Amino acid sequence: MRRLIAAAMMIMFPASMAAAQEWKAPAAAKAMKNPVAKAAGIKDAKPLYDTNCVLCHGSTGKGDGPAASALNPRPKSLADKAVQAQSDGELFWKISEGRGAMPAWKQLSEKERWSLIHYLRSLAGKK
Repeated sequence: MRRLIAAAMMIMFPASMAAAQEWKAPAAAKAMKNPVAKAAGIKDAKPLYDTNCVLCHGSTGKGDGPAASALNPRPKSLADKAVQAQSDGELFWKISEGRGAMPAWKQLSEKERWSLIHYLRSLAGKK
């Protein structure tokens, strides 16, 4: 029994360590500029968000989607000041690369991922 518990701890430890580390985009990502117009981005990204993000981040981006409670770490509230304070480039990099339970969304076009940034910004007032 002790071996089983020890094995489970060894498997879970790296995941919990990654969850505890701050998620930072590389410095080069911070300077990237969003090439998509804001109004078009918000409009185009709503269906993308509903299809790809709602399950974890919830309909208003609070991190309270139906799958959120099963995730460690839990999804961030996209309306949170710390998320909103990140540059468009940092958010684009995170959406593109993913981490842990959040998949890399590289199957979405670059335009779709940039559009999602505008949609995420529209969630800022929805705490």
